[in-house]
Amino acid sequence: MPDIVVDGKTRVAYVPTIANIAAPTTAELNAGMLLQSTLTASGLAGFAPDTAKVDTSSLASTFNTAVNGKSSFDGTQLTLKKQTGTDTIHDTLVRGTTGYIVIRRSIAESTNWATSQKVSVYPIECGETIYLDPEENSVERYTIPLTVSSSPNQRATVA
Repeated sequence: MPDIVVDGKTRVAYVPTIANIAAPTTAELNAGMLLQSTLTASGLAGFAPDTAKVDTSSLASTFNTAVNGKSSFDGTQLTLKKQTGTDTIHDTLVRGTTGYIVIRRSIAESTNWATSQKVSVYPIECGETIYLDPEENSVERYTIPLTVSSSPNQRATVA
């Protein structure tokens, strides 16, 4: 089986409302705002869960044992390129904004949302925008820290 090259095959959207995160509809996804063209190449960060370990060893144990504990997300953020004129993303994703980040992988980003596609849906709340220090030979950038506000569905199917 050939490998899937990641370049150009990640679609990311901010969607304000999703009724069922296990089965977002194409209408809900189309009502969202696409982000992948304004995200920096490394601008999608912290969307990997960390699962805590619960120690189940006893005083009599001769081997450390554990079971899975709570999962969490840390360092979840978007780093975007500032746009001239009206920057809808910058003006929409302000502190306190809630909604969903939807990520689709392994399909050309230009492919429209369609039923049966696999996506990950993260309920989020936006933090305060962080403007990154200017650098030579760089575009103006800013970061929006995100809190994953409830359990996501990383294996959702578009309805």
